[in-house]
Amino acid sequence: QVQLVESGGGLVQAGDSLRLSCAASARTFSRYTTGWFRQAPGNEREFVAAISWTGTNTYYANSVKGRFTISRDNAQNSVYLQMNSLKPEDTAVYYCAARAMLPYSAYARSYEYDYWGQGTQVTVSS
Repeated sequence: QVQLVESGGGLVQAGDSLRLSCAASARTFSRYTTGWFRQAPGNEREFVAAISWTGTNTYYANSVKGRFTISRDNAQNSVYLQMNSLKPEDTAVYYCAARAMLPYSAYARSYEYDYWGQGTQVTVSS
């Protein structure tokens, strides 16, 4: 069982930056592929970014590529999402998700992930 806790959300203006954190409880977290997803009111949950368990491979949604950076620190059992140049359309609840050794081909599929955090709200005003 893996517990994930997101933090770092808030209210910012367009063009600002935020850094989200996802803290995991599992001692074997270094074996878990971790992804960030988001869901805006009235919309389906969508993929944002993912990182392999080693940190070697990353994958981004086109909508955030070049603005967001995902990283991890396995010694701290944590994954981060640095969000720069935020836009109002980035407003959503952001969720961290994990699954042991999920392959690259499945990174963007929310149904492939076994564990989810409770989410953190990001609001970007124009």
